[in-house]
Amino acid sequence: MPQPALLIVVALLGLAVGSFLNVVIHRVPRDESLLHPRSHCPACGSEVRNRHNIPVLGWLLLRGRCADCDTRISPRYPLVETGTAVLFVAVAARFGLSWELPAYLYLAAISVALAVIDLDVMRLPDKIVLPSYFVALALLAPAVIAEQSWSAAGRALLAAAVLYVGYFILAAMPRGMGGGDLKLAPLIGFYLGWLGWSSVAIGAFAAFLLGGLAAGLLMLLRRAGRKSRIPFGPYMLAGAFLAVFAGAPIAQWYSSLITPTV
Repeated sequence: MPQPALLIVVALLGLAVGSFLNVVIHRVPRDESLLHPRSHCPACGSEVRNRHNIPVLGWLLLRGRCADCDTRISPRYPLVETGTAVLFVAVAARFGLSWELPAYLYLAAISVALAVIDLDVMRLPDKIVLPSYFVALALLAPAVIAEQSWSAAGRALLAAAVLYVGYFILAAMPRGMGGGDLKLAPLIGFYLGWLGWSSVAIGAFAAFLLGGLAAGLLMLLRRAGRKSRIPFGPYMLAGAFLAVFAGAPIAQWYSSLITPTV
């Protein structure tokens, strides 16, 4: 499939997946079914009509208001859909039509859901994180078989263990990492380990760098204090994707800094 066609297909897929992620983001923290009832207005309970369920376009047609009770619909819905599509396109551009592509598209999808949920309720639900280990293994298994990528698979498993140990130590410290972060860390390690140890190092470091910068900014704006709890999951995931997209050039840049020139 030509690259432009792949990106268009993946963008449309991202919009559809983003629409479903809005349901996941709203219902999973509330322990509600993802299948029943159908999408409805939380204010008046009216079911969303099919034509209004079209990603992004439906929100625009409604002008951000419920068709029945005129209650304001958060712009987060089209933002999640658009953001998922953009991230899907970036992943497709990074991996092309490869065996790895489905696995990293899945990582992109759950990353959007987990980041938004963590920002909302400061929790990374087990219902999303734990099954993702089995999904990741299943989606990368064809790549292992087709490409004989046994070394990458072994490195991925080892990286998962390394990040788990690291986060376990941090979680044991006073005011350390939360349990959700601890459960998410090996999954990120697995995906980054598949790409290489430099990606693991950059992803882990970037998480703390981004988290620290965000915390400093919130304190500067007086939106948080030194004892405030700040969700760390979004920064773990942002650091992971920074490594996915720019791990190689960052590693080369850092190597050029520490390698003496003749």
